[in-house]
Amino acid sequence: MTGQENFSVFVFSKTVAYRHDSIPAGIEGLKQLGASTNSFTVEASEDSSLINTDFLSQFKVVLFLSTSGEFLSKEELHALKAFVNNGGGFVGIHCASSGMRSEPWYGELVGAYFTYHPDPQHSVVRVENNDHIIVSGFPNEFKWFDEWYNFTRNPRDKVTVLLSTDESLYEGGAMGSDHPLAWCRELDGGRTFYTALGHFAEAYQDKAFMTHVLNGILWAARVA
Repeated sequence: MTGQENFSVFVFSKTVAYRHDSIPAGIEGLKQLGASTNSFTVEASEDSSLINTDFLSQFKVVLFLSTSGEFLSKEELHALKAFVNNGGGFVGIHCASSGMRSEPWYGELVGAYFTYHPDPQHSVVRVENNDHIIVSGFPNEFKWFDEWYNFTRNPRDKVTVLLSTDESLYEGGAMGSDHPLAWCRELDGGRTFYTALGHFAEAYQDKAFMTHVLNGILWAARVA
């Protein structure tokens, strides 16, 4: 899939707590994804002072790549909220759900806060709402190796769940029979998409995973 226009995505990967080794591979994979599909260009930074109204106005989508800790000031968070209120798109990947626990709005933006995960292992990802553009054309389920995030709450009542997993197929699940992994929603004038997958660098060279991310970016940007 390619976008109907070439737009700009701001990839932000500041970490104050745990830092994923896969962040450089993620940035490079996103740049390659935009170029190969002629959909978007990427500007990447870990400078949170760039989260301001003027700078963000250049972009259709802000993507938080495995951010962690309290990585935004109140002023920066206010600018991100204004970006969303003005129709901007937000994409969160993997550890983006672990940060900014002091700010309830950020929890709404991402959908749910990460709590903990068991050791990385294989499980099966199940596709839900496969008529949604973000997972259109995906198989009903596929095997995957990752960190299987548990969350403080099940976001299903507020979001459209796109991917889930079966906790009976791995050790360490804590959410019961309904364990969402990826979802999207309309929020405060903008669109937000989150996927818990993407711990390992190899994911950012995996065609299926990157198609999932691409479709999420295009949906958040309102070009798909």
